[in-house]
Amino acid sequence: MDAAVDDLNSAYQEFVEAAAAVIEAKEQSGGQKTTATEGALEKFKQRWELFRVACDQAEEFVESVKQRVGSECLVDEATGAAPAKIGQMSGSGIPPISAVRLEQMSKAVRWLVIELQQGSGSVSGVGASGAHHSSSAPFDARFSDDPAQ
Repeated sequence: MDAAVDDLNSAYQEFVEAAAAVIEAKEQSGGQKTTATEGALEKFKQRWELFRVACDQAEEFVESVKQRVGSECLVDEATGAAPAKIGQMSGSGIPPISAVRLEQMSKAVRWLVIELQQGSGSVSGVGASGAHHSSSAPFDARFSDDPAQ
């Protein structure tokens, strides 16, 4: 995480320096278009793009961390591994399921999404009994009764 912050900070500092160089070049040229002002503007554009890339990378990093933390919390909640707060009942009142069953369900959902994206089911055909039956059969076959429930 430190590397992401350092990269973003460095790109920002270079962007600000390039902006200051543009202002300084314009002042020195009296507002006229010169090779110095054009060079400063070109460097400013490059630094702007590098800063945007650094921002995008930082955002991707934050999103990946959010997803990882969210997934870990979901697994902890579903398996009953999440610590209960003092004075509260543990969990949400839903009996915990095994981590293996949670992973099976996650894979089944992903499989269905891929199947729908590939066109084996259409939005209008999902409600039809034939489309519903064919897409739900593999989903149901993936799960055995969970003895923990």
